Amino acid sequence: MAETWIRLLGPPRIESAGTTPPQPRGRKAWAVLAYLALQPDGAGRSRTAFLLFPDAADPLGALRWNLSELRRALGGVSITGDPLHMALLPPWRCDALELVGPGSIAGIDPRKLDGQLLEGQSFADSPVFDSWLADQRYRLENSVQSLLYEASLAALAAGAPAEAVELTSQALRRDPFNTDCTAVLVKALVALGEHRQAHEQVTKSADLYRRELGLPLPAEVRRALAGSGPAADPALPANPATVRSYLDAGSASLSAGAVDRGLEQLRLAVVLAQRTADRHLIAESLVTLAGALIHQAGGRGAEVADFLHRALSAEAADGGSRTAATAYRELGYLTVQRGVPDRAAGWLERAMRAAAAMPAEQGRILAIQGMLASDTAHYEDAVAAFTESGRLATAVRNRRQQAFSEALLGRVHLLRGDVERAAACLDQALEWIAEEHWTAFEPFVTGLRGETYLAAGRLEEAAALIDRSWVMAELAGDHCYMALAAGAEARLFLAHGDLAAAEHWIARGLEPTPWYLWYSARLLDTAAEVAIAAGSPRATEFADRLAALASRSGLREFVVRAQSHRAVLGDDAAAQAVPWLAKEIDNPALTAFLARRHGW
Repeated sequence: MAETWIRLLGPPRIESAGTTPPQPRGRKAWAVLAYLALQPDGAGRSRTAFLLFPDAADPLGALRWNLSELRRALGGVSITGDPLHMALLPPWRCDALELVGPGSIAGIDPRKLDGQLLEGQSFADSPVFDSWLADQRYRLENSVQSLLYEASLAALAAGAPAEAVELTSQALRRDPFNTDCTAVLVKALVALGEHRQAHEQVTKSADLYRRELGLPLPAEVRRALAGSGPAADPALPANPATVRSYLDAGSASLSAGAVDRGLEQLRLAVVLAQRTADRHLIAESLVTLAGALIHQAGGRGAEVADFLHRALSAEAADGGSRTAATAYRELGYLTVQRGVPDRAAGWLERAMRAAAAMPAEQGRILAIQGMLASDTAHYEDAVAAFTESGRLATAVRNRRQQAFSEALLGRVHLLRGDVERAAACLDQALEWIAEEHWTAFEPFVTGLRGETYLAAGRLEEAAALIDRSWVMAELAGDHCYMALAAGAEARLFLAHGDLAAAEHWIARGLEPTPWYLWYSARLLDTAAEVAIAAGSPRATEFADRLAALASRSGLREFVVRAQSHRAVLGDDAAAQAVPWLAKEIDNPALTAFLARRHGW
């Protein structure tokens, strides 16, 4: 049976090979269709009616007419119930729905995804829906870009560098400053033997960065020209015993704090493993190196993602193994931090399937799923994930995982205004961190514990811990924790009424560039609040930057907060959107903040 596609990206249309299917009539019918397609938990009839038909004499009647129009045009698509749910039955498919679904990247060809959601249509007569549509356009554009990136890495790992070149070239036409895609393009050209073109691409990118941004080319792009690993002595035996010796030596060096030495040993393990015919050993070596780069050296770019995709290619990725589960989890972790929640959910679901009967690995995966849920303001889901992660970590006596999950659980309680529970979680995490001598994680937990004192009005205790968090983060050079601590310092001085000091800390926090975009969003949120209090002309800039980042990355609470800042600055459409968007988020602290600020 020929597939029939609902194309919501680009000019909306219904497509079916060999036929001319009926089309929904009217832009509001398409608006209803797009809204329902992107509401996996359903949408209440009244809410949908007043969103799309705010000025209609009978909004529910207008909705019923448009639903009838959709059912006429979309035979085989079920739209029923209250809340309304849309279900596609074969042969129907929808590009936007598949893009945000958790399935494998093999399920959809990203090269066929082009154009904005409901391209060419605007809805000034429905300002809240127009705001929702702008947010979703950012989100879907980000998902398409991520899908192109992931597909290019998979193609490179599968030995298809020409396909990787095609995919990354399309991605760079959409975003010429995407460092990861540029690095993969260079790697793919090198793999094709097109060294001259690879050098030309690096030179072209360097000129673009210097001319347009006034910045040097990111080092990762230049490193992509080099080989994938260090030279190993040809006389060194390439067998499982030698590879495992280097893996063990690398792990020991990392544990002793000799990070550079440990990474060098792990890279040699990869080189030697690739000389063997043992595909599992190759995958294990690649995953071990990638994990060390991510968690010991702050690696987040195309290099580590390439290692993980190559590991999955070697490991028979659809099977269930500890190595595959770890690779999927790390890809999910990277994607959470890059702010692509729809893609991250897919990687983590695959990780959990591969980790069947592996409680230690399941605990790690649940912690990352909790991060994803917390970042996207699904707080109850986050609490459940962190709690179960902690239970599994306790069962397998993984103290560091216990500390990680407990600290992130404390973050959820802090964000929801439950200061006492947050403090208890963070104190327990700090106790475990001290037992483990895990100083790298301490700035995060110490900073959050300082914020619990700040929330309780105990400013002296807050200052001591927040200052310690900043110093430790700066000494470690951790951009994420520096952004977190700088934002906390700014909120501390805002509480003291010292706006000049608060603005100083905002400027310091904005200097580094965190990989984890949630930290950037939180700092921009504070920046907007401080700028508004100071009457700074930068307030609109910060609110707009926050809105774009939060929309693109699915950070739902920060979308609301950005609109709140815009409303305070006089944006009437934003003021209408704030209460509508806030109803979707179960956070007493957010509700109280908006009530105080807007007089609800």
